[in-house]
Amino acid sequence: MVDTNLAIAILLGSFFILIICKMPITFALAAATASTMFYLDIPLMAMVQQMAKAINSFSLMAIPFFILAGEIMGAGGISDRMVAFANILVGRFRGGLAQVNCLDSMFFGGISGSAVADVSSLGSIVIPMMKKSGYDDDFSVAITVTSSCQGVLIPPSHNMIMYSLAAGGVSVGRLFLGGFLPGVLVGISLMIVCAVISVKRNYPRERAVSFREALKITKDALLALFTAVIIMGGVSFGIFTATESAAIACIYAFLVSLLFYRELKISQMPAILMNCVKTLAMVFSLIAAAGAFGWILAYLQVPSLITNMLLTISDNKVVVFLLINLMLLILGCIMDMAPLILITTPILLPVVTAFGMDPVQFGVMLILNLAIGLCTPPVGSALFVGCSIGKIKVEKVVKAMLPMYAGMVVVLMLVTFVPSLSLAIPQWIMPAAV
Repeated sequence: MVDTNLAIAILLGSFFILIICKMPITFALAAATASTMFYLDIPLMAMVQQMAKAINSFSLMAIPFFILAGEIMGAGGISDRMVAFANILVGRFRGGLAQVNCLDSMFFGGISGSAVADVSSLGSIVIPMMKKSGYDDDFSVAITVTSSCQGVLIPPSHNMIMYSLAAGGVSVGRLFLGGFLPGVLVGISLMIVCAVISVKRNYPRERAVSFREALKITKDALLALFTAVIIMGGVSFGIFTATESAAIACIYAFLVSLLFYRELKISQMPAILMNCVKTLAMVFSLIAAAGAFGWILAYLQVPSLITNMLLTISDNKVVVFLLINLMLLILGCIMDMAPLILITTPILLPVVTAFGMDPVQFGVMLILNLAIGLCTPPVGSALFVGCSIGKIKVEKVVKAMLPMYAGMVVVLMLVTFVPSLSLAIPQWIMPAAV
């Protein structure tokens, strides 16, 4: 006689034990799934079939193109131009370089869709500049890391595509549009925090830029920013699918970097493609393993059990939503974003929809929660990259980030309890799912 509770204990217990033992998450998911199937006497071929099914999706084809476009732009001089463009907009204010840091992350996030790419590309430029201008080391790294989290909300975002897959086909276009305003709000909240700290610490303003110089900088930057227009415009108005827009954006990024900026060399392409393949191997193996893990979760009816458990705690949606946010924030501290999207979506989506939350709103809420996790220890990948670039201890940066965490949590609460923040633009531009 099979004991369902024991099977759930085997699945979740073995997974967390393997994670604690520092096994890569992909292998931990696969091992936990296999051991549970063995206990349930389910043929392991079913696991293989579920893994193949998880990556057999047309929507997932957009991910390699987005990753490749980000790699090309990172090597093609985009970062310098984003910093220069942001400087002419906000550099003249007190703490101008910190404001530039927030704004260029907003721009770069709309091109790369990756927080780690943002920290790696822009951080290597802006952090040394801030230190040289007299900004504190911990503040320089803290604002670079936290502002990079806009990249996973502001479209394009391959994390949104993974959520769409895990949620059973929520429109990628509506998700992209839904993440735009919350992503901008995160940037604005961080700019407000920067302004307060900069006035208090008397950080400097940047030099004024002449009108002719500003025109030249803007012209150069608009070529790069047009990539986001291609992606958003194409998907939103039904001209392209998400996959097609990603492919076109990739070609556009290559041509701009090679022919207009002339900073990308053909000789760099093998290394760029190799980096892209390495990233894709990790992403797709993770999606495959999470697909099998999610299937066995559904087989054991874990989503229903979690739903019932939350409802027994309270039938007040405010309390339930706060508990879900707290759980996601804690999980984001100990696990990376991609596996959490794939694991938690099928579990929590039925809960929030039972209280009337739209899947697009939940997707934005989920991604924002996990974005905060990217800059929190012990597993915050953006945090560790930023500390490595800034050559500073993690604990020192985390202390400097506390007011920035507060700003992001305020936006998180607004996204959770004000549906129009994530639904107004999709309802206006794409009133029906595509």
